[in-house]
Amino acid sequence: MGLTWRSYVKMNDSESIYGRLNIEPHWYALTTRYHHETKVNDRLQRKGVTCYLPLYSTYHDWSDRKKKISEPLFSCYVFVNMALKERIPILQTEGVIRLVSFNHVPVPIPEKQINSIRQLLEKTVSIEKVDYWVVGQEVQVIDGPLKGVQGVIQKIKDQSTKLVIVIEALCQAVAVEIDASLVRPISEHKAENYYV
Repeated sequence: MGLTWRSYVKMNDSESIYGRLNIEPHWYALTTRYHHETKVNDRLQRKGVTCYLPLYSTYHDWSDRKKKISEPLFSCYVFVNMALKERIPILQTEGVIRLVSFNHVPVPIPEKQINSIRQLLEKTVSIEKVDYWVVGQEVQVIDGPLKGVQGVIQKIKDQSTKLVIVIEALCQAVAVEIDASLVRPISEHKAENYYV
């Protein structure tokens, strides 16, 4: 049975607060400044860091033409393979914001998940990015009769495309069921526990 990141931390407290994570390389996710994923990836490679920036092909519409471009699969993220004792020069790389962490401990990503992303991108002709919704996330309606209304996701129903959002006004709230394709996030979900 594999060890979880919590057991890695607890096993060898004498080495550091990170235990074996400090000395054994694992994959981690770095958050980057907006639109700096490629620059961060290039800078890390020049430092000799093993990193991975998943890219997918999409079409961008301009007023006069449609062009195929490569974009990061995960906006504002680059994956790095390292032992935590090597993190300081990586975190000091221009464009890097932080390591994705839980309770201030960087969270290792299983290599099989990284390999699954690689395989998906190599074998799949067409990939469509979809929104990942979280209860508590602030959204705005972008189309339909409620266009422009802002609210907070209160409930996600049955893995369907229906969401229930709460619209706060006059210290009261009303709920409306709306198709997920009609809303877009207007702010990052607050998940302070996941970042240092």
